Amino acid sequence: MPLRARIWGCRGSLPTPGPTTVRYGGNTSCVEIETTDGSHLVLDAGTGIKPLGASLSAGAPIHLLLTHLHLDHVEGLRFFRPLWDPRTELHIWGPPSPVHSLRDRIARAVSPPLFPLELADSPAHMTFHDVPHEPWDLGGIRISAQPVSHPGPTLGYRVELDGRTLAYIPDHEPVLGVELDSLEPEWISGHALAESADVLLHDGQFTEDEYPTRVGWGHSSVSHAVTFALRAGVGRLVLFHHDPDRTDDGVEELRGRAKALWGEADGQPPEAASEGMTIEV
Repeated sequence: MPLRARIWGCRGSLPTPGPTTVRYGGNTSCVEIETTDGSHLVLDAGTGIKPLGASLSAGAPIHLLLTHLHLDHVEGLRFFRPLWDPRTELHIWGPPSPVHSLRDRIARAVSPPLFPLELADSPAHMTFHDVPHEPWDLGGIRISAQPVSHPGPTLGYRVELDGRTLAYIPDHEPVLGVELDSLEPEWISGHALAESADVLLHDGQFTEDEYPTRVGWGHSSVSHAVTFALRAGVGRLVLFHHDPDRTDDGVEELRGRAKALWGEADGQPPEAASEGMTIEV
């Protein structure tokens, strides 16, 4: 069975609907992974999870893996139709915290005054899990997670099936305070997650000119994304987490810059994620 992923949202920071974002989409981060047992595996709950929820049939368990709890990665959960269906078995996985439980942290966004209902009002059968340190299996898929460089507790994920691998690191600033070319692989944030992956979905929010005024914001320039992918030896780089001010034409320019930076390196030329894109490994 091939490893298949469908992108339901790939915008960063803020949903941006409108005529200038039709081609690549305005919904924030959400990726669906096809499983072998009929359950649903979802990466992040940005606004892209709303149309995903409308497409799901009731009954099959849902595993939602959150990279972190910034609003653009959880804001769609409140409007995720299965959350309000008593037939739903929903497992929510996220980065652990020594201070507050995952449920309590998510409940802050699903409660007044930010939302008219409480998380406790949901009739779904919810279970909250701190992501384990060791790899684990969900729906026939092997999952690994590790902390990556981004403000607040943040994870990247590695998804494996039958020797095929997809890495998902949508919010990532691996160059913070360092130069990637000067580091051994074990000192590069996220390298173990991306190493030799067939496909890498990676933060490429900024242009090279924009990045110097955004150091420490937790995101990569297009050149950082390409350098990281080349150091990790991935087969296919897909730029993700498009800036909310980036028009479709602007994303095209970033994709062109990524291709130029990639040059004659092994693997496919870089692409830019778009809503509705299906990736088959």
